[in-house]
Amino acid sequence: QVQLVESGGGLVQAGGSLRLSCAASGRTFSRYAMGWFRQAPGKEREFVAAISWSGGMTYYADSVKGRFTISRDNAKNTVYLQMNSLRPEDTAVYYCATGETSTHLRAGEADYWGQGTQVTVSS
Repeated sequence: QVQLVESGGGLVQAGGSLRLSCAASGRTFSRYAMGWFRQAPGKEREFVAAISWSGGMTYYADSVKGRFTISRDNAKNTVYLQMNSLRPEDTAVYYCATGETSTHLRAGEADYWGQGTQVTVSS
């Protein structure tokens, strides 16, 4: 059993930055890859980024590549999403998730989900 709690969302102007955090708890946390997904109103949930439990493998959606960076600190049981050069189309609820591997997460295969944090980018 894994519990995930996201934080760091908010309202930001286009071109600005936000850093999302996802704190994880549970006995098996260190065995999971971690990732981020997002869902905008009226749209399907989409994959954003994923990182292996060791941090050695990362994946990014084409829409965020070069702007977002995923990282993790296993000592703090936390995964981060640094979001730079934000655009209005980045507006969504962002969810963190666990997966067997980062490749699983890239394919949309997740095991546990957080409650989500709202990111709103104004123009």
